[in-house]
Amino acid sequence: MKNTVLEEKRRKWNARRARTNKAVARTDRPVVKVFRSSKHIYAQLVDPVSGATLGGVSTLSPSVAGDGKTGNIEAAKKVGAALAALAKEKKIDRVVFNRNGFLYHGRVKALADAAREAGLQF
Repeated sequence: MKNTVLEEKRRKWNARRARTNKAVARTDRPVVKVFRSSKHIYAQLVDPVSGATLGGVSTLSPSVAGDGKTGNIEAAKKVGAALAALAKEKKIDRVVFNRNGFLYHGRVKALADAAREAGLQF
């Protein structure tokens, strides 16, 4: 019983991921890719033409990691602000947000909102 529930969750996640990747593949702007685990959240700036990573920030980064917890909304907001600062450093102001199959609420939404507040446009 447990395996079928896990398989169904994985199947739905892969379907959402494929749908968002297909929509993002049509752009020439840098892409913000987000990955969320139970303990951390990661965000990368990726060049869509070459596929090269332009930079990345996570709750494991020294600039973001503090004394607090890393798997909560406040940590995601710090990652979003740090990502926007990294993008400005690279002279990037407009990006495409790829939630990578994760639902747009909670920590993923907090990261996106913090990046928007810090000046990133998507």
